Amino acid sequence: MTAQIALLPMALTALGVYIGTVLWSMRISVSSSRIFPRDDFVGLSQYQRLFETERWHVSVQNLAVFGVLFVAACLVLGLLLAVLLDQHVRGEGVLRTVFLYPYAVSFVATGLVWQWMLNPELGIQSTVRALGFPDFKFDWIVQQDQVIYTIVIAAVWQASGVVMAVLLAGLRGVDESLWHAARVDGVPRWRYYLSIVLPQLGPAIGTSFVLLAVGVVKVFDVVVAMTQGGPGNASEVPAKFIMDNLFGRANVGLASAASTVMLLTVLALLTPWWYARAVQAKKARHS
Repeated sequence: MTAQIALLPMALTALGVYIGTVLWSMRISVSSSRIFPRDDFVGLSQYQRLFETERWHVSVQNLAVFGVLFVAACLVLGLLLAVLLDQHVRGEGVLRTVFLYPYAVSFVATGLVWQWMLNPELGIQSTVRALGFPDFKFDWIVQQDQVIYTIVIAAVWQASGVVMAVLLAGLRGVDESLWHAARVDGVPRWRYYLSIVLPQLGPAIGTSFVLLAVGVVKVFDVVVAMTQGGPGNASEVPAKFIMDNLFGRANVGLASAASTVMLLTVLALLTPWWYARAVQAKKARHS
């Protein structure tokens, strides 16, 4: 109790700062603020301008494509890696470190490395052609209709390891007697994981999904490091749109409106998860 009282001022300060900045952004989003904040009220005109901006629509479409592919690929790859390590393979500790290491690397470093690797003149394409395959082509990073997939590749490489760690913890919580019973009944290993283990990984998968979904909404560093939103606006994402309008285009009101929309998106993603956790906790208390 004493420790909680001692931490209360810091908790209230942090909470006040977070809530205060959110409320301030919402207030600015309904003003005519440009370079400097203004204390007027223009209703939802900033939001109307936002949804009439073609660049915003492109960024949202890119985020949707990135989000679906990124979350799906990370969950599938993370599950496969977790199942691999769950076999108690030799060197499991080393493999776990190798798979998880990319998550410790900043998105800026990841973006720069993958930018070099995907550069048609320096990276994979150039290397393969030098090996005697002159017709090999892998120039997605300079193609407007393919560049978003290169960002997915880099982001999946970095984030799939943490999904592996979460799902592996879930796998290690499954009763091993179930596998012994399945072996007695002649159930193949793949069917055991698909029909018995996977349904028990619901909480771990839910946690992984929330982590990935929040990462999707705020994706910024890897885009700037790899493509700067280009070619053109082909890899533009909402976070970059907000930062460009906030600092580059001196449009504080429009940037605040966009950030409020993204905040509501995050809350829409988290609210069902919070509700499900609360329901599970309530059931656990009454059981």
